[in-house]
Formats: sequence, C-alpha cells, structure tokens
Amino acid sequence: MKAALASRPLLWLVLAMPGAWILYRWAATPDLYGYGHAIGDSGDWAAWLLMATLAVTPLRLLFRRHGWTAWLMRRRRDLGVASFAYAAGHTVIYLVRKGSPDIVLAELSTPYILIGWIALALFVPLAATSSDIAVRALKRTWKRLHRLVYPAAILTFLHWVLSAFDPTVAWIHVGILAAIEGLRVWLQWRQRVT
Repeated sequence: MKAALASRPLLWLVLAMPGAWILYRWAATPDLYGYGHAIGDSGDWAAWLLMATLAVTPLRLLFRRHGWTAWLMRRRRDLGVASFAYAAGHTVIYLVRKGSPDIVLAELSTPYILIGWIALALFVPLAATSSDIAVRALKRTWKRLHRLVYPAAILTFLHWVLSAFDPTVAWIHVGILAAIEGLRVWLQWRQRVT
C-alpha cells in the first residue's frame, strides 16, 4: 500500500481519469454531452484541483504531526500542475469550439473571457517552474514567483462567477476558497506569534 501511495505515475493516472472521462463522453455522445458540459467540467476540475492545492498548507499547519500531511506537501506541486492541465484543456476546448482567431480576439472584450486569459497567463510560469530542477535553480525566487497562485486563484474564481449561467455554485466555491485562505493566514499568523 505504501508503494502505491508513493507512486507518482499512479497519482497522475488518478488525476487524469476525469479528463479522460470528459473526452470520452464528448467524443462518444456529442449530442448529450456537448461543448457546454465539456467546457464546464474541465473548468470545474481546474478549480477543484486548485482549491485542493491551496488547502495543503492549512492542512499541514493544522495536522503537523500526521504523516498524510507530509504526503500532501510532497504532492502539492503535482496537484497544482494537474489544475493547470485542466485549465489548459478548458482553454483548448474553448479554442476548438470558436475555431477562428478572429472570434477569439473579438471575445477578449468580454470581461469573463479576458479574466480567464489573464488567470491562465499567471498560471503558465507556475506550471513551467514546478519541477524539482526549477525549484533548485530559482532558490528563494521560486517561492516568490509561486505566490502568483493567489491572484491567479482569485481571477480563476471570478472567471467562474462571471461565466456561470447560475453563479450560486461558483459563489459557494468562492466561499470555500476564502475559508481556506483565511484559515491559512490565521494559522501562519498564530505560528509567528507563538
């Protein structure tokens, strides 16, 4: 069991399963599971994995003595890269659907589209520097660079709220994200004080 939990290929297989399911359903039943479902589900997975990535630090601070939080810390970058992969897939689905650079450029004036592109642009350097080699090469700069995840997360969830037909679910997730980040800030502050 320990070998399975330590296996990164197994983790990546698990993280890829929702994406494979989205692609299969879109290809097999395009009338029932069309563009709207594919774009929505890929965006949901990007946001959920982003929330999971951001939840690792507060969980580690709360449950410092538990081994499973050390495992989460070792796999946090994997979760973040998977979130980026789903965001990139979300973008590819959008681009395939639009099919024309002119349409894509014309839609940049739509606030939620522009916000989505900015969020993706912030995630690109984070994904590109998520390897062990990049961590060693960038040293302290790596941590400062990866603080971009916070504005990127805000923009991601703003994109979700503005693009949703019914933003209720998006607002619930914004509340969860705010709770995660509020807890992280409070725990880090308390740790400095004590």
